[in-house]
This record gives sequence, structure tokens and C-alpha cells, in this order.
Amino acid sequence: MNDDRLGASYRRCRAINRAHGTTYYWSTTVLARAQRPHVHALYAFCRFADDIVDDLGDAPVADRAAALFAFGAQFRRDLAAGRSEHEVLAAVVDTVRRYGIDAECFDRFLRSMAMDLTITEYETFADLCAYMEGSAAVIGEMMLPVLGGRHPAAREPARALGLAFQLTNFLRDVDEDLDRGRVYIPQADLRRFGADPRERAVTAEWRALMQFEIERARTLYRQADTGLAFLPPRSARCIAAARELYSAILAEIERAGYDVFSGRASVSTARKLRVAGAAAIGRPLGSRRPRGSARGRVCDVAMGTRKPNGAAPPT
Repeated sequence: MNDDRLGASYRRCRAINRAHGTTYYWSTTVLARAQRPHVHALYAFCRFADDIVDDLGDAPVADRAAALFAFGAQFRRDLAAGRSEHEVLAAVVDTVRRYGIDAECFDRFLRSMAMDLTITEYETFADLCAYMEGSAAVIGEMMLPVLGGRHPAAREPARALGLAFQLTNFLRDVDEDLDRGRVYIPQADLRRFGADPRERAVTAEWRALMQFEIERARTLYRQADTGLAFLPPRSARCIAAARELYSAILAEIERAGYDVFSGRASVSTARKLRVAGAAAIGRPLGSRRPRGSARGRVCDVAMGTRKPNGAAPPT
């Protein structure tokens, strides 16, 4: 990081992470100092692309699609060149090359971001998983090399954690997503429970739906826990802290009586600091090696068609 522009890019990525992803930011303080900037860089890449889709004001879809395509094309060019002049991509390119992260992960992510430009709802959970494959699961794959997760058994739990984080976001942000004209809860689930988020009302049907979706997210968190044993201890503590804090949002939703319309469920900064501090000196959650590995496809596990250890569920 001797290059001034590269150093400035890493500082910019850190600022983006701290401003917009405080749970991730405080969790990274558990990592070795040398690892943290690379986590910030990956977060900033995802945030920058997401902002192109969501925060370009009233720009036409075609303009936002063009801007997203241009960002992806610049990333590919800069990666091939080995350096970038972009305020965020300079650090991202350096991180990708330093850790040998598969560039195809970024292509998958950008494809899912493009889906947000034209798709406003998903019929089934399987359909939603096709979106989350690029928007969430792949982020777990990006992170593994930085965390030192080289064991093959770490991959599916990392992907599961990405999905769990995203499902938690969807449940927390129902109201915000409605304002953007999107509904991420599968339509089939809404019909099954007779719930309609557009009413923005906490009915008995809405509470039953949220209970079901929260358990789905917790199933993914449990699958993700099986991967901690395959990470270096310090990385495992970081991920355990992020997992504890993010999954706590689900408990906050429950505590609010499943009302995600009146306010945004969140975990206090004080709690984030306490958990990060404890993780820095303590043992990671699930530190014992699990019996067997998480061989099931992550969406199969969440849909209940497969147990986390790969066995068929009981009938």
C-alpha cells in the first residue's frame, strides 16, 4: 500500500464500510490488521454497484443499466491491467490479485444487481435463490480467500451465511423495499399465509409469515455455523461475531411483534462493540469441528428438502 492512490482507495473503502455496513465493519476489527482493508474493499465493491442500481435518483432504467455495465467493464479492464485509477476499484483490483479471488464471482454479483433493475418480485423461494446466488452466496465465496478459508468444506457454509445475511436484510427492509417497488418475500409464501406486505399492517397472517421466514433464515445460519471449524481461529471469531450480530436482527424483529413497517430493526452500536471485543479475545461460536460437513446445496437446506449434513429429511 505504498502507492498513494492505492492507499487512498483502501481508505475510501474503509469509510464506505463504516458508513453503510456497521455490523460488518465492527466485526472486521477482530481480524488481523493486514486482512481488514481487503474485507473493506470487497464490501465497497458491492455497495458501489448497489448504489448505482438504487441511488441514482430518477435516472431511467436504461441509464442505470449502462452505468452498472460500465462499472463492471472498468473492473474487468483494470483487473487485466493489474491496477486501477478508480476510487474504489484500485483497492478491489489489488485485493483480487493478492488473494487470487475468482473474477467470475464479481460477474455473478453484477448480474444479480442488474436483475434489480427490471424484476420486482419472485414467485418461489427457488426463484429468489437464483437472484441470491449472485447477490449473497457469491459474497461468501469472495470472502473465503481473505479469511484463509481454503478447505473445500468451508465453501457451502460461507455461501449459506451470505444467504442468511441477505434474508435477514429482506425481512428487516420490507418497508424500504416497498418504497422502491420491490417485494423479496416469495409470492408463493405470501399466498400460503394470506399476507400482503403492501397493506403495511401487522396482521395474524403477517406474523405467521414472518415466523416462517425467520426460521428459514435461522436454518441457513445453522448451516453456516458448520463452516467455522474450517477457518483459522481469528477469522472464525470474526465471522462468529458478524453472525451473532446479524442474526440478532431477527430477534429484534420478533421483539417488535413482527412490525417491520414502523421502524427498522437494528442492533445497538454498544452491543456491536461488546461482541467484537469479546470475539477478539474469546473462542468462536461453533469452534468444534462438526460431525460431517455441510454438503447440501444451501437453498435446498433452507427449503427443507435436505438436511445440512446432506441427508434427506425425515418424512
